[in-house]
Amino acid sequence: MIRDVSQYKDNTVTIGCWLHNKRSSGKIQFLQLRDGSGFIQAVVVKSEVPEDVWEAAGKLTQESSLYVTGTVREDTRSKSGYELTVTGIEIIQVSSDYPITPKEHGVDYLMDHRHLWIRSPRQRAILVVRAQIIRAIQQFFDERGFHLVDPPILTPSSCEGTTNLFHTKYFDEDAFLTQSGQLYMEAAAMALGRVYSFGPTFRAEKSKTRRHLIEFWMIEPEMAFVTHEENLKIQEQFVSHIVQSVLQHCSNELEVLERDTSKLEKIRAPFPRITYDEAVAFLKANGHEFDWGEDFGAPHETAIAEKYETPVFITHYPTEIKAFYMKPDPSRPEVVLCADMIAPEGYGEIIGGSQRIDDPELMEQRFTEHELSKEAYQWYLDLRKYGSVPHSGFGLGLERTVAWICGLDHVRETIPFPRLLYRLYP
Repeated sequence: MIRDVSQYKDNTVTIGCWLHNKRSSGKIQFLQLRDGSGFIQAVVVKSEVPEDVWEAAGKLTQESSLYVTGTVREDTRSKSGYELTVTGIEIIQVSSDYPITPKEHGVDYLMDHRHLWIRSPRQRAILVVRAQIIRAIQQFFDERGFHLVDPPILTPSSCEGTTNLFHTKYFDEDAFLTQSGQLYMEAAAMALGRVYSFGPTFRAEKSKTRRHLIEFWMIEPEMAFVTHEENLKIQEQFVSHIVQSVLQHCSNELEVLERDTSKLEKIRAPFPRITYDEAVAFLKANGHEFDWGEDFGAPHETAIAEKYETPVFITHYPTEIKAFYMKPDPSRPEVVLCADMIAPEGYGEIIGGSQRIDDPELMEQRFTEHELSKEAYQWYLDLRKYGSVPHSGFGLGLERTVAWICGLDHVRETIPFPRLLYRLYP
């Protein structure tokens, strides 16, 4: 593979690849090749190869597939540090009229050809960073004794009592695509102690913003015997680990994306914290009309985040605007023991979490207040009935995290095949 060529300096290798680009300088052809693992320049010198090899190189067009044989040479001018001196070419297929050319294309055109667009260096770099983030997530939890648990995708009810769910029929019953695996993860935590899920979630919200997808991936840890304070420490260590892992393993990709890595290098725990009260006071002092009890929108989160070079926690939101399962602050029940982590540079909330209610009577009360079906949630109530303990959890949105770390303008580039309000193809 191209990424391994440094191990074969001055040796002859054969690589299966595609032609990304080509230029000619008289009696020399320069082939920009890719194989998914990386890019390398291959040099075909007419005087040094048989005529059929020279002619084969001349036939190659953008995205033609081939096997190329050559000697790996060190080249300090190359980004990879190496180039290939070609001795043989076997064409697999000559590609004709490839629809994505080096010229500018509109977003809709590129999205219609997303299956091909992901071959481009920038899109490849984003997906490589995404894969590294996933590896870092799994490494973080695996090294700390968490167990991976897979909650169901089809559920009989909403996690948070919302109506923004995709409805389907489950034989003769109603079912919904999950918007969160959290409730099931709480059950798993009572069995296994510390758990996390990693899977797709769905929100039937008619949102058309740069921060929203209809189908997205969530990482949702739940932890028995963990309070609000410890929950925050785990979250900041978690995000620090992810960012530092990407810096360590994806320097080439971040360079392709022209990401200012100096900003990422500052992402180390601990992170600053402000309360909801303090956030409201700050917004009012800086010209924002905002009433206590409202939820923050994107402009509010961005204004708050601009004060900090790292993510910032906003804690202790009003009870009335948060989910039914969040534990009230014992010293001030009108707010809950929760926090949203706001990413810097205007990327908004990447984590939401809280300590969960562990009191059976209070949970029953919340069910009544939120008009939730006790029949549908009886199993969830059982968690407080049989050995209830203090416990906490959070959810991290993968695509927003990818967008932030890569420095992207829109989440549509953070997933191979995005599902947007008006896009289900390809």
